[in-house]
Amino acid sequence: MAETHPAGAAPPLLKVRNLEGWYGPSHVLHGVDFDVPAGEVVTLLGRNGAGKTTILRAIMGVLGRRAGSVRMNGMELIDLPSRLIARRGIGYCPEERGIFASLSVRENLELPPVIGPGGRSTGQVLDLFPNLRARLNSGGTRLSGGEQQMLAIGRILRTGARLLLLDEPTEGLAPVIVQEIGRVIAQLKRDGFTVLLVEQNFRFAETIADRHYIVEQGRVIDMVPNAALEAKREQLHGYLAI
Repeated sequence: MAETHPAGAAPPLLKVRNLEGWYGPSHVLHGVDFDVPAGEVVTLLGRNGAGKTTILRAIMGVLGRRAGSVRMNGMELIDLPSRLIARRGIGYCPEERGIFASLSVRENLELPPVIGPGGRSTGQVLDLFPNLRARLNSGGTRLSGGEQQMLAIGRILRTGARLLLLDEPTEGLAPVIVQEIGRVIAQLKRDGFTVLLVEQNFRFAETIADRHYIVEQGRVIDMVPNAALEAKREQLHGYLAI
């Protein structure tokens, strides 16, 4: 499903066309098309197993086999390894968070290299996530689930990435922490970041996103602007079984 843009509109920051992906012999992505405009929060919505996480993995180059086109600022990324994709300004926060148990919060936070201008300092990250300030010397996996999620997001902010890929950032978190994650994503948008978000919690997604792409059986089958949610709510309930 290709997205059209009004004449004179700026090209999207991220442009995905005919994206195919495989896990071993299993063909799991089938011609995925979508755009992520600069400065927006965009969600990938769909049932479990629809292919949402696989799309993020394909964009980031950590899927074993992929084909098609993934362009950021007009530059083709499909043949690049993940380390070079990261250097183009994409930060990836997987669902499992990747916190190192043997490192402190500070060490986890300061582990990634700065890859571009605009990387947040440790102090700026702690201002965004005050909960982490008192835990700097704690082991990374001694944090609560919500604190680990904050640490994982804070870590990619330090790199200078401007496009953030967040996979299920609210999964398993208490409602008060979900609100905190929403506050942070809204603040990042105000600060000029672009966010591509995989999310099962539709009620959370609709509070922060500009548009939603519906993923089903490894394809993007629809795009719903957030402003049109009410008109399409019944249809969305069918897509998402909510």
